[in-house]
Amino acid sequence: MREGSTAKLYSPELLALSATLADFPLSDNFDVYAEAHSRTCGSKIKIGLSVTASQTFRVGMQVSACAVGQSSAAILAQGVGAASMDELAIAQQEIEAWLAGAGSLPDWPGFDALAPALPYPGRHEAILLPWRAVTEALSSPLATG
Repeated sequence: MREGSTAKLYSPELLALSATLADFPLSDNFDVYAEAHSRTCGSKIKIGLSVTASQTFRVGMQVSACAVGQSSAAILAQGVGAASMDELAIAQQEIEAWLAGAGSLPDWPGFDALAPALPYPGRHEAILLPWRAVTEALSSPLATG
């Protein structure tokens, strides 16, 4: 890693995004919950969702991750209310393909803030973690039933 490249990764935009997680507190009044943990980087997330038959409309999170993981969670949280369950699944597939070098930057509002993290494979799990947690929460019988 070149000197100064970490500073580019942890940009003011990325750090500001991570601070917005305070707008999405986790409480005990969501319809479904899920947790995800990365064995690779140690990041953890617990997510709560309130859902209708086809769409998430409220999210809360408790995130223990680096600024990249926190920012990924914030980007998810900021756009989740306008997304259908299918759109969330597509976004996760796009993110996985992008991180694997097999796709372009995902088409999710604000995701471009994470573009500097692509050359850092050690941060990829942190990026994926919130998306995996939301997928798990939405596959709950309470979310689908």
